[in-house]
Amino acid sequence: MPSQRSKSGPSSPGSGSDMIFKIVTLFLVGMGVLAMFGKLTYPGKKRLQSAKCPKCGRYRIGKGPCPCTQGKG
Repeated sequence: MPSQRSKSGPSSPGSGSDMIFKIVTLFLVGMGVLAMFGKLTYPGKKRLQSAKCPKCGRYRIGKGPCPCTQGKG
């Protein structure tokens, strides 16, 4: 009499390690895409750098001089 085998585990194709491999791969690809976007130079970055005071590094708001040059601060 042949013995009947019972199926244990998921009934879907593939194994658990295969699914983990796909998740890790997609995560690494996503991180790579985010890294590429992080290296892009955004328009307006030069303008933001020029809005800083060259002496103290604070952002200048408005058109007046920085408070560090007026003796207040």
